[in-house]
Amino acid sequence: MPRLMGHEVVYKILEIGLIPTFYEGDVEVAKKVASACFDGGAKVVEFTNRGPQAYQMFSELVRWRNKEYPEMVLGAGTIIEPSTASLYINCGAEFIVSPTFNPRVAKVCNRYKVPYIPGCSTPTEISVAEEAGAEIIKIFPAEALGPNFVKHVLGPMPWSKLMPSGGIEATKEDITNWIKAGAAAVNLGTNLIRKDLVKEGKYDEIKKKVEECIKWIREAKGVSTFLGIEHIAIYPTEKAEAEKIAEWYTKTFNLKREEGQASIMLSGEGGGKIEVMKRYEKDVRAHVAVYVSDFEKACNILKEKGIELEPPIIGPNYKAAYLKQTDPAGNKVHIIYRQ
Repeated sequence: MPRLMGHEVVYKILEIGLIPTFYEGDVEVAKKVASACFDGGAKVVEFTNRGPQAYQMFSELVRWRNKEYPEMVLGAGTIIEPSTASLYINCGAEFIVSPTFNPRVAKVCNRYKVPYIPGCSTPTEISVAEEAGAEIIKIFPAEALGPNFVKHVLGPMPWSKLMPSGGIEATKEDITNWIKAGAAAVNLGTNLIRKDLVKEGKYDEIKKKVEECIKWIREAKGVSTFLGIEHIAIYPTEKAEAEKIAEWYTKTFNLKREEGQASIMLSGEGGGKIEVMKRYEKDVRAHVAVYVSDFEKACNILKEKGIELEPPIIGPNYKAAYLKQTDPAGNKVHIIYRQ
């Protein structure tokens, strides 16, 4: 059964703006494709019901996800009848995607609070699907309808959240055209997860392409480069070591603790974190981490303002760089991008 409420899944889809979709008959290859998508920033992934015993493959993916990628949201696609929707929901599908609209599938999904993303190609179909509870509508086949279809539908129906699917190219031009027309998200299949890359095991290239697509989506939506404070870091003093500081915040505010090599990260249910650095640095009491949507663009903006940066720190799923100068109070500052 799904772990998340339907509105949580819808929020993630709209926040990221991309759902990669694929089918793969080899479960180990499917895991690598899904992890490449997740590591590239696509936290929501669709596995299509298009092969023999596809639901068994999906179940294996869900078990693997629960252990290795608990933050990944897995959904099932190419679902056209209620029995198949029930099957996949019981296998752990957290959203259901279809090339058509079926009111009986909508009822099954609504019963389990699982988002239903039906395929529609007319304003009437879209309206009927929304009346049945669909919050995101798959515009299919997108290539045949074109971006202007989205633009014109949103004129009289500005509340609709439309996700084009089918034939969309994984290029800046095509993605930008759809987002600028008003698409809330895009659904990309073989043009993103190319068969030749999968066959040759080039999962890093898939990851990079996913990251690029999300970057283009954010640019087209006008997402700010500097998103806000990602975390505040506190340094130990001669009177208080890191463990003592972390323990105080944990006990006082019931924060969760995540141990790292250089620091202890504390967080709660809301946004923002406190990082307790383990190493004492003379005259340094804190540093501020500013979250950015585009690391390279953020670096260029700062350089244009005459602000020099330390060499970047690149991790598996993040990029960071300290400013060489401190803020007026003497606090260190760095920007950070997380996939």
